[in-house]
Amino acid sequence: MSSDWRFQKAPIWGFFFAMSGFILGKKGEQEQTFDDKGERIPATHIKTSPCYLIDIKQEEKHGYFAVLLGFGLRKNIQKPVLGQLKKAGIKTPLRFLKEIRLEKKETIIEKDGKKGIKINEKEIFVGSEITPSLFFKKGDFVNVTGKSKGKGFQGVVRRHHFKGGPRTHGQSDRERAPGSIGQTTTPGRVYKGKRMAGRMGGDRVIIKNLKVVEAKEDELVVKGLVPGTRGGLLEIKN
Repeated sequence: MSSDWRFQKAPIWGFFFAMSGFILGKKGEQEQTFDDKGERIPATHIKTSPCYLIDIKQEEKHGYFAVLLGFGLRKNIQKPVLGQLKKAGIKTPLRFLKEIRLEKKETIIEKDGKKGIKINEKEIFVGSEITPSLFFKKGDFVNVTGKSKGKGFQGVVRRHHFKGGPRTHGQSDRERAPGSIGQTTTPGRVYKGKRMAGRMGGDRVIIKNLKVVEAKEDELVVKGLVPGTRGGLLEIKN
């Protein structure tokens, strides 16, 4: 592979990482649809309304740069959360509050006493609603983060895809056993991180480079599947 190829590709990758797009949503229905070529693809609907910008964490004050987003509706909310919403000028009782750290330090702006952030010539102020069409469009690639489904306590065959022992020579009870887990006298212990039976699922999972099929005002449709159960909280970044 020649060096000219690398120099041609470098500006393209720089373009992908330049923009910071973010939004919260919940997992909706999964279906099959067709792309522009007429090929059948899996698609997941992500409901993103209502999602508001509540606060901006600055590196000078908090030690890191992030945005605090609120999403979802609920009847009763705790008083500390209610205070944050009132400070941002949001009357909608939001269910989830989530910080999303940004790798690139964006420009902080202020207008009419409200703090905001400027991303790619787009200005967003604290208390304003965020829609998918603000950051995303058809053909973009996004990273979706969610909590995977909990499977409970599982054995090594299901949890780590172990083959199991043989079924012959009287080993009828060793078919799904893990086998030896340690050594002899040296070191005489089980190493940390040894793959064994245990609780499976319920982890923070990131699915990268999912293509945006459609970006509406209250919904984002991506190609492929996302982690978690239906109605679970998702973070979307590009």
